[in-house]
Amino acid sequence: MATNGTSFTRGYTSDELTDDSFSSGLQNGNTPGSGGEHQTPSEPGVSSTDRYGFTGGGQFTDPSLETTVPPVILRSREVKWLDMLENWEKWMTKRFKKVKERCRKGIPPSIRARAWQYLCGSKFMMEHNRGIFEGYLKQPGNQKWIDDIKKDLHRQFPFHEMFAARGGHGQEDLFRVLKAYTIHNPQDGYCQAHAPIAAVLLMHMPAEQAFWCLVALCDKYLTGYYSPGLEAIQVDGDVLFGLLKKVSIPTYKHMKKERIDPILYMTEWFMCAFTRTLPWASVLRVWDMFLCEGIKVIFRIALVIFKSVLGRPEQLAECPSLYETLEKLRNIPLHYLTEHYLVQESLKLRIDERDMEKEHQYQVAKRKAKDSKSDSKKKQRQQSSRDTTTINSYS
Repeated sequence: MATNGTSFTRGYTSDELTDDSFSSGLQNGNTPGSGGEHQTPSEPGVSSTDRYGFTGGGQFTDPSLETTVPPVILRSREVKWLDMLENWEKWMTKRFKKVKERCRKGIPPSIRARAWQYLCGSKFMMEHNRGIFEGYLKQPGNQKWIDDIKKDLHRQFPFHEMFAARGGHGQEDLFRVLKAYTIHNPQDGYCQAHAPIAAVLLMHMPAEQAFWCLVALCDKYLTGYYSPGLEAIQVDGDVLFGLLKKVSIPTYKHMKKERIDPILYMTEWFMCAFTRTLPWASVLRVWDMFLCEGIKVIFRIALVIFKSVLGRPEQLAECPSLYETLEKLRNIPLHYLTEHYLVQESLKLRIDERDMEKEHQYQVAKRKAKDSKSDSKKKQRQQSSRDTTTINSYS
């Protein structure tokens, strides 16, 4: 079984995450970087579906603008991946560098579903937990979570053929996966950010496989992100901010000056793993790397976006306040979001896993010290209050 969540990996309720002001609006048909304009298929009046299953909206991919891998190269990659999957343990233990290299090039579409399950270890989990998923579905579940899930089903990729119909098979499978997860992990229950993650998985595999992939992602890659209190996502927000200082000092100073809380963008980018932010080809390419290398991929993509959108003086000059800055991050120019640009720029960053680990340790220690100081002051106030009460009792 692969263990690909990095060592520095670690909920919102439905109402808290719904209609997030920072959301790129892709769920409602906005184009990345378009400022909210609706993107329709290339031939008006003609119903068409792109190769990913989208019929319109911001994540519809115009075939005429799409960059595709030549068939000969694609077939060659498929053969190589099939060989890897047949000898998975050997490749992961002895030639992981090559596995990582092939994930960075993009996993062939015909192989992606199997590869994701091998990479995250969900195949192993499912094989050793036969019948568990069906058993969860037979249980009634927590009514609060059930109601929240039902309210969110129609919001997930409404322009995708699998989820377009209310009560259709896509929405039914999504409900089953999300309900099963609340029973599997009652402590965290349901978070709205679970839904787009589960929906992406369902676009590639049956419900039971998607469920175990979701479990693996939440347990090993996005650890603690959906827990009450959101402490893990807040810590990683501080980590990202610290890393930004190493990547782009002007951007870091601007964000600090405007006092932009990381939680404003962490929910969309990290909790949803960029599913609601990037064009679809980029989502899949980033996920291929993410499932292989762990959360550090999400950090790198976020840093590339910051550096690209807010890295130059003229860009910062256009953002005199918090509002303009968030609008910049919400409406990212499309050329900064293409799969080739994001992958190439993320690999150029002079940030490695050791830097991320070091920054994470620093932020955790800083938070503990702050909490300890706060507790100390609280105890002092309580003691002072007790002393005052004692003095008054003798007066």
